[in-house]
Amino acid sequence: MRPRERRETGQSDLLRSRLDAIIDLNHPLAKLARTVDWGFLEERFGAVYSDKPGQPPLPTRLMAGLAILKYTHDLSDEVLCERWVENPYYQYFCGEEFFQHRLVFDRSSLTRWRQRMDEEKLQALIQESLSVARRTGAIKPSQLSRVIVDTTVQPKNVMFPTDAKLLNRAREILVRLAGKHGVDLRQSYKRVGKYALIKHQRYAHAKQFKRANRSLRKLKTYLGRVIRDIVRKTEGNEAMQRVFERSLSLARTVRDQKQHQRGYKVYSLHAPEVECIGKGKAHKPYEFGVKVSVATTLSYAKGGQFVTHVKAMAGKPYDGHTLAVVIPEMEALIGNTIGRVIADRGYRGHNAPPDYKFRVFIAGQKRRMTPAIKREMRRRSAVEPVIGHLKAEHRMDRSYLAHRAGDAANAVLAAAGYNFRLLIRWLRLLLFKLLSLLSAGLQLTTT
Repeated sequence: MRPRERRETGQSDLLRSRLDAIIDLNHPLAKLARTVDWGFLEERFGAVYSDKPGQPPLPTRLMAGLAILKYTHDLSDEVLCERWVENPYYQYFCGEEFFQHRLVFDRSSLTRWRQRMDEEKLQALIQESLSVARRTGAIKPSQLSRVIVDTTVQPKNVMFPTDAKLLNRAREILVRLAGKHGVDLRQSYKRVGKYALIKHQRYAHAKQFKRANRSLRKLKTYLGRVIRDIVRKTEGNEAMQRVFERSLSLARTVRDQKQHQRGYKVYSLHAPEVECIGKGKAHKPYEFGVKVSVATTLSYAKGGQFVTHVKAMAGKPYDGHTLAVVIPEMEALIGNTIGRVIADRGYRGHNAPPDYKFRVFIAGQKRRMTPAIKREMRRRSAVEPVIGHLKAEHRMDRSYLAHRAGDAANAVLAAAGYNFRLLIRWLRLLLFKLLSLLSAGLQLTTT
C-alpha cells in the first residue's frame, strides 16, 4: 500500500497541546519545515510503493525528515530516536501536530526505508535542498551553472585487511557455518589457527619475515583443509552446496589471491565490494571503500558553498572517466545547463559529453585561459573543505550501510545533510538580520 501522508488539520485537542503553540515558529528548523516542499518528496518517494493490499508504510514526511535530521546533525539511528522523543522541533519538522511522548516508529523502520529508496530516489533530497536555497535567497540560479568537481574515498566500516587476518577469518566463518548446519568437520583448527595468527603478527612486528611467512603458510593450509573437508561432506547434497556456495567462493578467493595481482581482490569477507584506493596521501597511502564524485558550486553563495551532485563510483574508475555520467545527472538535478566545470589534473583526458568538451578546465591548462577563467581556477581547491565537512560532520568518513547500494545511499544522504545544515544556518542568519532591523527601528522611534 501507499503511505498515508500527513496533512495539517489545525484541530485542537483537549488533553494535548499543539506543537505550534509550544515551540518558537521563528526557529530555523521550524522555518525550514515550512519551506520544504514535502509534496514533491512524497511524489518522488511514493513511486516505489504499489497499491496492493497490506499494512500501509509510515508517512513520507516522517521518514524523509528523519533522514535529513540524521545526516544534518551526524546522529546514529539510536541517538536520533532518543532525540526525536525529547525534541519538539524534531517532531514538528517531521510533520507531527501534537507532542509525542513515545516513538511513533521503530528504529528498524529507518533501515528498511533506506533499503527501499535507491540512490536515484534519494537524489530528490539534494534537489529539494537546492530548491529551498533558491527560494530563500541563499543561492542564485546562475551560480549553479559553474561547478567544481573532485573525487574522494568514502571508507567502509571494515578492519584493516591483512592476508593472515583474512585467511583466519575465512576459516572461522566456514567452521561456524558448518556447525550451524550440522556438517561434522574432521578438524576445526580453532586453537592452532589462533596461535598461527598471533605468531604471524609477532614475527612481522619483529621483522622476522621468514618465520612470519611460515605462519602464513600454516594459515593457508588450515583454510585449504577446511574447504576440501566441506566440499567432501556436502558432495551430492545440492541444498547444502547452495548454503556454502558464497562462503566457499570467498574463501577460495582469499586463499588464492596474491599480493601484487591485478584485478579483483577480497579485502573484507562481510563486505566483499570494498575496493583498495590509493589517493597519494602521505598519512594514508591506501583507503578501503568506494570512490565518490563530489561537485560543488564554484562561487561562494550567500548561504555558503552548496553540493550540487554526489555519486558513488564503484569499480575505481579513472577520475576523468566519471564526467560522462556526472554532468548529465547534475544537469537533471539542478535544472540548469552546466556552463563551466573546474577540475584538478586527475581529470586530464576526460570523457565529458561532446557538447561539454570545451567547458571543462583542468588545473595547469594553458590554452583557452582567459583572465576570468584564471581567477576562477584559483577557487578549484574550495571543494576540499567541503569534502572535509562531509566526512567530519555528515557521516561520509565511514559507511556503515551494507552493500554497494548502501555506499551510494550514504554518500547522497551526507550531501543532503550538508546542504540542509547550510540552510539552517542561513535561516538563522536571516532571523538575526530581521531582529537587528527591528531593534534599530525601535531605537529610532524612541529617540
